[in-house]
Amino acid sequence: MKALILIDLQNDFCPGGSLAVAEGDKVIAVANRYAAEFYRLQRPVVATLDWHPADHGSFASNAGREAGTLGELKGLPQVWWPDHCIQYSAGAELHPELEQRYLSTRIYKGEQPLVDSYSAFFDNGRRSKTQLHDWLQSHGVSSLIMMGLATDYCVKYSVLDALSLGYEVQVVAEGCRGVNLNSFDSERALEEMAERGADIV
Repeated sequence: MKALILIDLQNDFCPGGSLAVAEGDKVIAVANRYAAEFYRLQRPVVATLDWHPADHGSFASNAGREAGTLGELKGLPQVWWPDHCIQYSAGAELHPELEQRYLSTRIYKGEQPLVDSYSAFFDNGRRSKTQLHDWLQSHGVSSLIMMGLATDYCVKYSVLDALSLGYEVQVVAEGCRGVNLNSFDSERALEEMAERGADIV
């Protein structure tokens, strides 16, 4: 069984959001096109959501640091981010143009205040896991098509974890956009995913 994974298509990662990805909203039409087809074929469509408490340790405001700089959180390397995707806020909601009627389930991540969670499967320290792997296994899923925001963070780490868990993975490049703190971060991320075994389509 094949499933579609839509990563963090939330308001805060789209233009006007607190951690806006350039052209982040351009992926919504691509996501809707794939989701409609998966829905028609009665295959699962999963949306993941960053779902941070207001006191999340990755927030520059809580760390007393400048957004976009590097530091350490509980022994792990950490980018200090603007406050984003705070639980139950408008910024944490899925983009209004995303056709949510096609969704089979939602998976929440980043809920623990002292560790960030880029991947849809594990937190950054792999100290805890989300419900995604168990949900996919319970639905007989072995193959994934993945896309979303952002290419160089949550998409990349989700794809690499999916590969490590034994899933066959395709990444829809036109359905991804990156943060690009450094130039070419997204290109490098796609190259790394391909090197590790993902099929970039």
